[in-house]
Amino acid sequence: MLKLIKKAQKGNDKAFLELFQLYEQDLYKMAFIYVKNQNDAMDVVQETAYRSFKSIKDLKEPKYFKTWLMRIAISCSIDLLRIRKNIVPLKPEFAEYTKEAVQEDDILGIDLKDLIEKLQEEEKSVILLKFYQQMTFKEIADILQLPLGTVKTILYRSLGKLRKTLKEDEANEQ
Repeated sequence: MLKLIKKAQKGNDKAFLELFQLYEQDLYKMAFIYVKNQNDAMDVVQETAYRSFKSIKDLKEPKYFKTWLMRIAISCSIDLLRIRKNIVPLKPEFAEYTKEAVQEDDILGIDLKDLIEKLQEEEKSVILLKFYQQMTFKEIADILQLPLGTVKTILYRSLGKLRKTLKEDEANEQ
């Protein structure tokens, strides 16, 4: 894999394409979680391919290639949302695309996607990367360009908010 990255950094188009295709599905899933529709998610993946191809020579640590790609995909997603001045609701009608990532809590009848929707953008990103992409705190810190301690703080604060919202929803149903 590192050999492939080195080839891509030297301008080998086929090596870059082969590398990019390894992570294309993960990039699409991450983009879809942000932008909420297939066409925009595909646009984000294309923009990620363009930006990463253009700047692969600047990648300092080849072993962090996937982390670097995910950071670009998140950045492209957020850029697209800013352009459209959109908020990022995780609506139930998109469940088929996020089925692997987000599961419903059948016992309480509460949709986890609805809870996550209430989080701030940064909190949502940390939750999605940690639990739905199974990334380490270090990888999340690299992708979001935040200190490791900040990522942990954001995660625990987000989980606290989710617990509080869940308890409030339970209380309202009784």
